[in-house]
Amino acid sequence: MTTTNLAQFGKRELLIASKILEAYSNGKYECPYFEESGVQIMMNRNSGNVFLTNEEYQVLMLNGNKLEGFYSSPYSGHEGFIDELIKNWDNSWHQEDNEWLFMLAQKFGIAIELPEELLLLITSK
Repeated sequence: MTTTNLAQFGKRELLIASKILEAYSNGKYECPYFEESGVQIMMNRNSGNVFLTNEEYQVLMLNGNKLEGFYSSPYSGHEGFIDELIKNWDNSWHQEDNEWLFMLAQKFGIAIELPEELLLLITSK
């Protein structure tokens, strides 16, 4: 369950929100396609995660002291920052998730070592 009601944020979450807003206001975030429409601060009340989101459901979160895109794969819902997703990837992922991760990594200029048959399938589309 998520909320945008700051009255429901605890002190920790408000501090995180302030750091996110500071980085965002300075344009200091790493996400190659974050849309600037309907941007709002939000908190997941179950996890305590605080993030920015927009009308496209894209997410920016703090990764250490850096504001970065936080991603969720389209088929199985693997979640994380780009470096975490690449680190945790294995070839048992669903084909749709493999294609999605490959394309996301390309947007960041990151090469992923995929099995040749999978790479041929993705790049032939």
